[in-house]
Amino acid sequence: MKRKVLLSLVAAGLSFSTPSRATLLITEEEAKLPPPKGAVAVDQRGILRGPKVEFVSPGGSASSPLRLVLKFQSYGGARIDPESVKVIFLRSPNVDLTPRVKPFVAPDGINMQDAELPPGEYTVRVDIKDSDGRPGTTVFTLKVAPK
Repeated sequence: MKRKVLLSLVAAGLSFSTPSRATLLITEEEAKLPPPKGAVAVDQRGILRGPKVEFVSPGGSASSPLRLVLKFQSYGGARIDPESVKVIFLRSPNVDLTPRVKPFVAPDGINMQDAELPPGEYTVRVDIKDSDGRPGTTVFTLKVAPK
């Protein structure tokens, strides 16, 4: 009987707890930085068997907080090295988002459920390496609609 009462109290406490907070991906100050000058460099030399980074979500414009999903794919029996993942907000100067994204990095990709960003368009580069040291890179644009 005591166990049932305790379990119901715990369940009631969980249902009244505050919702989880979104993870701040880009701050207002960082969003105001000027865009990079010139072209954005992407390392794409020849046909390599290096890993691939695919931008999955959000598609089109989304309001914040948004779900940020990227998938990693490796080739030739190599594995993605999660420690090699670098996420850079391309601005002048660039902003390293890697520490903010690290908790959401897995060998198969990035799955960030509640990424908080101010409204605007943000160009982001993701760099990875596989267990054979081969690099993979993608550049994508996040479009965040006003709330």
